[in-house]
Parts: sequence; structure tokens; C-alpha cells
Amino acid sequence: MRAISQDVLGGPEVLKEIRLPKPEAGLSELLVRVHAAGLNPTDWKHRGVPGLFLGEPPFVLGWDVSGVVEATGPGVTLFKPGDEVFGMLPYPHGAGSHAEYVTGPARAFARKPATLDHVQAGALPLAALTAWQALVDTARIEPGQRVLIHAAAGGVGHLAVQIAKTRGAYVIGTASAPKHDFVRSVGADEVIDYRATDVTEAVRDADVVLDAQGSEHARRSLRSLRPGGLLVSLRLDPGMTALTEEAARLGVRAEVMLVEADHAGMRAIAELAADGRLRAEIAGTFELADAAKAHAMGDTGRTAGKLVLTVE
Repeated sequence: MRAISQDVLGGPEVLKEIRLPKPEAGLSELLVRVHAAGLNPTDWKHRGVPGLFLGEPPFVLGWDVSGVVEATGPGVTLFKPGDEVFGMLPYPHGAGSHAEYVTGPARAFARKPATLDHVQAGALPLAALTAWQALVDTARIEPGQRVLIHAAAGGVGHLAVQIAKTRGAYVIGTASAPKHDFVRSVGADEVIDYRATDVTEAVRDADVVLDAQGSEHARRSLRSLRPGGLLVSLRLDPGMTALTEEAARLGVRAEVMLVEADHAGMRAIAELAADGRLRAEIAGTFELADAAKAHAMGDTGRTAGKLVLTVE
């Protein structure tokens, strides 16, 4: 099968198309013929930054996948060959969806809604699961709560806005001025230009803050919370202890979260997407062979929504 791999860490130019043996479904696994696979910032970070979860190359990146079940391993009862599925491979060590075929635990997948094409479905899993697990499982947001979502035009951010709105929250998003109309279009009640405004001065009474940057940005964002409020950080970094200590000093709470493969979460996302309440903005699609071009676009940090690889 064709796959995108790399032998060294570096820029997009290190990515190359190679041939690998077609994998086989093991115990409780699916073999999925990939039709589309989303990209996320973690992909370009693992491509170029030493010391991350996957270690040293060679490796095949990609956690998002949408495709068709080719075969099932022993013990699988939820799916049969021919079923259309989408899901997130176990993060972080289950990467490998930037290829023609991939295997993964059956319960990392859900049935793809018939109303979604594979590009839409392939864009959702990692980013939507991150937002769901942060806002619903961790923060347990309730109707009427004020939720501040940083980087609200990004892959996680624009899906988090939509998920928060389905829970009845009042959503404040941060984004650069050119992206304000987009953030409002996905449901934000307010949008703040973080380049022109000190967000910690503009927002002081949030019940929940979702932060993807970590470190000092997360610590500053604690000041946007009301007493007893919760900040959910999506970055594991050396400042985690300082973050929780600062939160306690300010009378608020902080949690640091890493997304997990989750069958129940994927089913919830599938239901929202099928009803039209959750939709990924597609910033660009690229054929598998053009993965380096997709990474170069992702490296700019200026995309709104998700980038997706298509596999013909």
C-alpha cells in the first residue's frame, strides 16, 4: 500500500510516499480502507519537533480517518466489511492513517453518518473529540454558562464553539480580526481580537476557558474565570504544576487534558454531525501524494478549520 512517511525530523520536505505491506486486522481490530484522513497541528509538530510522543522516525503520521471496513479481526461485533466508519486512532501511539489502509481498535470508530462525505467525516475525529472531552466530559458545561474559547477559528476551536452552543452555553471566541465573521458563523456570541485586546481584561467572568496554547498563556487565562471557574488546557508542558498552583491561588480550577480514543464520544459526534449541529470547515483538501503541501499550509498557522488528505 501507499503511505506517507519520513526518515528524519524536519520541514514538510522530509515527507515522502513509500510502499508498505498492507496491514492485517488483529484481535478486536478493524482494517479500514482509508478514503480521507484529517491533519492536525500534532501532525506537523511530530514531523519536525524532537522528543514528542512518537520518538524518532521512521513513522507514518495521522490519527483522523474515514473509510470503509475491509476486514474485521477476531472478537469484533460492532462492524462488518463494507461498513462506512470514521474515528480517531488511539492517541498518541496509534498514528498511521496517512496511508491507503490502517488498522485500529474497533471501538475507536463509529458509523459514518450517511449525510457526511468522507472528507467531512475525516476532518472531525481528533479535533471534535478533543472539544467534546474538554467541554462535555471534563468541564460538564451547562446551559447559560459563559465559555471562552481561545483560537476559535482553529481546528479544535471552531468545533468547540459548535459543541458549546449545542449545550446551551454563551460562547466568547478569540481570533484575529479577519476570522471574526467565520467564528460568528459557527455560533460564537462574541468574538475578541486577541491582537488588539487584552482578553484577560475583556473577559473576567467565564465559567469555562478552553486553552490550546498552555504555558504562560494558560496561566494568564486563569484571570478570565469567575471564582470557582475551570480552565481546561490542551497542552502537556513543564508548566502544568505552576498552572494548577496559580489556579488554586486565584480560587479557580485548572485541568490539563490529552485526547483519548472514545467510542461513546465518536457516537455523540456522529449524532451531532448527522443532525447538522456539528460541521467541520474544510480549509483545504490534498491528495495523499501531496501531503507535504498540506503540511506546508498547516505550518503557516493561518488556516481556519481543517486540512484533509484524500486517498483515491
